[in-house]
Amino acid sequence: MQPMSLLVMTCVLFVGSHLALSHPLRDGLTGRMGERGFQITYSIVAIATLIMVVQAWRGMPPEPPLWVVDDPLWLLASLIVLFASILFMGSLIGNPALPAPGAAKAAQAAPRGVFAITRHPMMWGFALWAVAHALVMPTGEQIVLSATIVFLALVGSAGQDAKKARLMGDAWRHWASRTSFMPFARQVGGGAPWADTIPRPHALFGGILLWFVATW
Repeated sequence: MQPMSLLVMTCVLFVGSHLALSHPLRDGLTGRMGERGFQITYSIVAIATLIMVVQAWRGMPPEPPLWVVDDPLWLLASLIVLFASILFMGSLIGNPALPAPGAAKAAQAAPRGVFAITRHPMMWGFALWAVAHALVMPTGEQIVLSATIVFLALVGSAGQDAKKARLMGDAWRHWASRTSFMPFARQVGGGAPWADTIPRPHALFGGILLWFVATW
């Protein structure tokens, strides 16, 4: 099998297994194996398929870049990573999408900071991080890997909306009605003030620190 074909196949397997276990197969498997058994199985499959992707990516032969990476492009990518880092750090506290106690209570809060930007700041952080890497590493294998991460993050987020609506009911639907999937969509549409999007201190300073470590 050609190296690129192997990479594409392992990426499809990684994404497909993740989405299948996260949504259509979850309830049935949890009923048979219990929550703990399902989580163990899910973790094993996720780690195994991720290792396969990494090995296929590392096995790709060297390729010339598809475009010139100059200083302005590096600056753009760095700013994207900074924004992604702020989204990620902000998502760690008060996030109703996380599988943690108190999710329903968190969904009652007014969306502020990164949650006023998007109700899926963590997943958008991953997606933007992947886009930034493709911009400054414009090879076939990196574009395939980045596209895989973007697809999994955003399609997974859409699936999470449906799952959370089923699990949390009105609490999630109320949260979703006051937030947007697309970043800044409510602000652009006039549904929320831009001032609400100012990041909280833990998101801003934690994001800057993460960005500094990642780009040093």
